[in-house]
Amino acid sequence: MSSAARRASRAQAHRAGLGARGLEVELRRRVRAWSPTRRDLARWASVAAGRAARGRELGVCVVGAAESARLNARFRGRDRPTNVLSFASGEAPHPDRRALGELVICAGVLRAEARAQDKPLKAHWAHLVVHGTLHLIGYDHAREKDARRMERREIAVLRRLGFANPYRSS
Repeated sequence: MSSAARRASRAQAHRAGLGARGLEVELRRRVRAWSPTRRDLARWASVAAGRAARGRELGVCVVGAAESARLNARFRGRDRPTNVLSFASGEAPHPDRRALGELVICAGVLRAEARAQDKPLKAHWAHLVVHGTLHLIGYDHAREKDARRMERREIAVLRRLGFANPYRSS
């Protein structure tokens, strides 16, 4: 890549809110379903993670209900598909310091939730990417106090990205 192309790429990343060494996303689709662009995913996760995203990598894997249910049963003890699972890189036996972690998103569950909640599909994708990314940087919602803190952060990040409050009904 020429130096002019690198400068143009950095400028484009900066305009997208990613910075010169922003978050890189590796997107894997294991099902034939609509998903946002890698650029959108990177922007949403980067804004959610803030400084923790600089120079890091995030894996996003889009799966079907069967794989989601299998992973949810194995790692959370719940025998049903779920919308998003977050796996922090530090949980791996040999963690890669550049890796932030991986989000496993079930497109079918996400689509059904968006429909049931009368939300735009892209907005619900953004919410779950932000939610999953916040888990990767240490947020949790097991206790009510932590859940309120996490929801406030989600709402602020989504507002910055141009999306409505996901917890407010239409």
